[in-house]
Amino acid sequence: MMDVTKYGVGYYPAPKSEYRWVRKDHIDKAPAWCSVDLRDGNQSLIVPMSLEEKLEFFGLLVKIGFKEIEVGFPAASETEYEFLRTLIEQDLIPPDVTVQVLTQCRDHIIRKTFEAVQGAPSAVIHFYNSTSVAQREQVFKKSKSEIKKIATDGAALVKQLAAEYPGNFRFEYSPESFTGTEPEYALEVCNAVLDSLEPTPEKPVIINLPVTVAMSMSHVYANQIEYMSDNLKYRNSVVLSLHPHNDRGCGVADTELALLAGADRVEGTLFGNGERTGNVDVITLAMNLYTHGVDPHLDFSDMPAIVELYERVTRMHVYERTPYAGALVFAAFSGSHQDAIAKGMNWRKEHGLHQWTVPYIPVDPTDIGRTYDADVIRINSQSGKGGIGYLLQQKFGYDLPPKMREHFGYTVKAVSDHAHKELPPEEVFGVFRSTYLNKQSPVSVQEAHFIQKSGIFAVVTVSVNGQARECSGQGNGRLDAVCNAVKAACGMDFTIETYSEHSLEHGSTSEAAAYVGLRWADGSTTWGAGTDTDIIQAGIKALASAVNNK
Repeated sequence: MMDVTKYGVGYYPAPKSEYRWVRKDHIDKAPAWCSVDLRDGNQSLIVPMSLEEKLEFFGLLVKIGFKEIEVGFPAASETEYEFLRTLIEQDLIPPDVTVQVLTQCRDHIIRKTFEAVQGAPSAVIHFYNSTSVAQREQVFKKSKSEIKKIATDGAALVKQLAAEYPGNFRFEYSPESFTGTEPEYALEVCNAVLDSLEPTPEKPVIINLPVTVAMSMSHVYANQIEYMSDNLKYRNSVVLSLHPHNDRGCGVADTELALLAGADRVEGTLFGNGERTGNVDVITLAMNLYTHGVDPHLDFSDMPAIVELYERVTRMHVYERTPYAGALVFAAFSGSHQDAIAKGMNWRKEHGLHQWTVPYIPVDPTDIGRTYDADVIRINSQSGKGGIGYLLQQKFGYDLPPKMREHFGYTVKAVSDHAHKELPPEEVFGVFRSTYLNKQSPVSVQEAHFIQKSGIFAVVTVSVNGQARECSGQGNGRLDAVCNAVKAACGMDFTIETYSEHSLEHGSTSEAAAYVGLRWADGSTTWGAGTDTDIIQAGIKALASAVNNK
């Protein structure tokens, strides 16, 4: 049974809340990014990645554009030690990429970390200790001064070893469980660490303030970040970093508001993979910037390939509704949505717009390696005529007249409803083909010859149930003349209510497509479509198809 009384406020609001960040309505530049996929992400997997898989993932992160990549906890695991050494010894770290290694504030672990990182082009030594009330009281059973000493002792040792070992080292300190720490005390510890490390603008120190466990609403975290940013010593020599987890489902919101509040850097993972509910999703953050016109300096132009590699090496699944990357995030099944999207796409094309303003679709799918026809308009029993017609036009080149498009929409929806499934584009086209296109039974027009005589006079050979007969008809145009001949041959009563045509540019063909809607004496309407390299023949085939649909 649920019992709300056991829970209370476990976080500590900032003592001075200026709320300056509230007055900003957007983030105007990308933060520095650090991928922690190979540490947080890997340690959260049921089956951690093999060495080969880690190397492949590292290559992906480099390709995407990460300049800082946390590669593991080399002093705590032989596997992670081997991975780091492989990167270094096989010269797999580009000169503009910095590897980051994690270590607790413990003497022997820090020393082994420096051994592991020897030879790297550049490295961030990320040391941490927990400062929260719960950890101080329940885990370490130490006072505030004792916890602070762990941090400053760690800082002194990394500074000493950096001077003893060859290499280009930078430092990062995290007061782990920052969100469960009194902000005044977190500030005291961080400033003590900074005093020990003595950062300069040329060699800044990263102060990382993690949402190790999310405890508050996002604005509380933003206030904490603003407070720290305002009060940290050496602020022009400090890179203020974020490391949000997603326990409350607010990882992206926490990060975006904290960036408004003064943070400079973000640690996160692709697709938010991490412990418990995960780390913040860097892809969502970066693409949110992109859709606001801010270059994230990360390349997600081939999202399907990123998803494929990620799923293969982590054995995790990218949820279909994951922002930007999920298989269905651009999919519109709703008829009204499909209609709006189709009209928006056409509006953009007709007006030659560069700006992206299409309804319901916040980013151009082609920017991230997706397609309109396969990803945007998806067809099932909820779909509408606009979307179905748009798919047929974009994928196969057939631009149906409006009333025929409506008839076709209901036909496709009925097929999907009966089958209880989504119809892929090829099946949608199959319904169109079998229902309307070039239907030549039981009636077909085998030959037609025309004479200019009081309009157009047509001599037509019509086959009805396999029996050919010659007949004639007069009309104000060729198709009208053929129509009157067919009516005479078949004893039918109809008129052409709708006719349209266009060139059909699809594949390697150079055909014309024609559409005919017939109004019958009983008030019903039938539709047909025809294709041929000759536009007159295409119209005649469309006429026969419409007759055969009675």
